[in-house]
Amino acid sequence: MADSVDVIDLGDLGLDRGGHLLVKHALARLPVGGRLGVRGTADGLAVHLRAWCRAQGHGVDWPGNGAVAIVAPGGAQAGRWRGAERAGDADPARPGAVADRPPPGWGLAARGAMVESCGSAPEFRLDEKDLVWTDDAARLYAQAAGAQWDPATAIPWDAAIEIGEEIEDAVVQVMTYLIENETAALIVPARFASQVHPHFREIMQLLAIQAADEARHIEVFTRRALLRRDALGLSTSGGRASLGTLLEEPDFALASFLLSVLGEGTFLSLLWFLRDHAPDPVTREVARLAAQDEARHVAFGLAHLQRHASRDPALRPRLATAIERRHAALEHTAGLNEEVLDGLLLLAAGSLDPAAIRVAYDRVVALQHEMDQGRRQRLRKLGFDEGEAAALSALHTRNFM
Repeated sequence: MADSVDVIDLGDLGLDRGGHLLVKHALARLPVGGRLGVRGTADGLAVHLRAWCRAQGHGVDWPGNGAVAIVAPGGAQAGRWRGAERAGDADPARPGAVADRPPPGWGLAARGAMVESCGSAPEFRLDEKDLVWTDDAARLYAQAAGAQWDPATAIPWDAAIEIGEEIEDAVVQVMTYLIENETAALIVPARFASQVHPHFREIMQLLAIQAADEARHIEVFTRRALLRRDALGLSTSGGRASLGTLLEEPDFALASFLLSVLGEGTFLSLLWFLRDHAPDPVTREVARLAAQDEARHVAFGLAHLQRHASRDPALRPRLATAIERRHAALEHTAGLNEEVLDGLLLLAAGSLDPAAIRVAYDRVVALQHEMDQGRRQRLRKLGFDEGEAAALSALHTRNFM
């Protein structure tokens, strides 16, 4: 046996008990053209070594009689990775880390992994970077993950609530309305999360955590509604019809625009209004925490649509058409539940005193103006001019979301 042959001694460790790992690592350290000697006393080692080498494409010569087996690395294992490629980089900040359109064969491979050239190729409809990506994705996800809160401990559920029955009824009705809207806001990102190519993992994670946020909102809105009552409020057909148009939108960009940029953006103003005029500490904290989450959803929606619009001149006309189409579909519906509007009025007033109601009415009108101004601002960020933004904002559903 040539002096240049490296020899490993497996002792009584069989290949069927993990010995193959030692052989595998020893072969990986060999120089080009090198050979490996294998020695051992385990029962069946000769049979197991020949079988393993055959499966891996290596040659093996075993003289027997306790001699050292000589393994010559073959090409099958190397050939297995011939044509393999690195699927970008796990760190999205590195140049070329995120592919513009990952090949179907990358499938569920982690970004940054070496991807074997064969294998199954599941289909993901959202497989283009320009359709989903924002360079803020990693930051937004880290922020979202760090800002998660526990409904059981973050809300002062045991705080004293000393409000009139009519105010409590208003809280219950508004909470019922919020639950219904947040259910739609959960379904939309959950549906698209399964369609995003895993190469864009931060986007998939953002959509998943957005759905988790909405699930938590549904929980706390329900709990507050039932804190002093045994039933929820009213749900109108007009409100459900408005939310149904969000669920029916099959296009990711348009659904994100209608839900996050317009709907949840408008809802942000509503939640801050509820925080400012909450009649009790539980309602105040529920509104505040939910608003913090919704602000992230709006930021993500704006960020990826701004990038998309900068690369696709046809996107803005499609966004405008989506608003017009939704407006036409809802034109003959009642819009916002009258009881919800009355509930907001009562919460802003704090009582049924005529003077307080007069002031509260102006506050609700100011809220609706603020909602409109917020929509216009976000539309301008997407490239619409002032006139276009004003006209499109005016077409937004009367149901707010």
